[in-house]
Amino acid sequence: MTEFTPIASLLGGGLIGLSAVLLMAFYGRIAGISGIAARLLPPYRDGSTLTAVCFVAGLVAAPFAVELASGNPVAQEVSSNLPLMAAAGLIVGFGTALGSGCTSGHGVCGLSRLSRRSMVATATFMASAFVTVFLMRHVVGG
Repeated sequence: MTEFTPIASLLGGGLIGLSAVLLMAFYGRIAGISGIAARLLPPYRDGSTLTAVCFVAGLVAAPFAVELASGNPVAQEVSSNLPLMAAAGLIVGFGTALGSGCTSGHGVCGLSRLSRRSMVATATFMASAFVTVFLMRHVVGG
């Protein structure tokens, strides 16, 4: 069961929103993780590789910063089933390419801009997530 954490959730959401606004204000870019991560891979199209490296490094460093600030380790559960993880990564990558963006680009930045394409994309991936969780919990037996 997931613990109810309204204060931490509000603070986290506020920080995500703030980072999206700052990235747009200073660099004119949408904070879509898939697009930012893609700028780390060749061909490098513009001079934004350093920005992408810093953004991704911040994502990796965040749990360590939380642990340092709170004194409590951040609990993260990742499957040890490597074939499952590889398949999941490929499916997510395919969906990101097919949908021209990811949950952060469409769900956070696109919805806040009232983008119709992002509304459809977000409704699609949320519906897919609901169905997946239902199937995993009630059909597959998780």
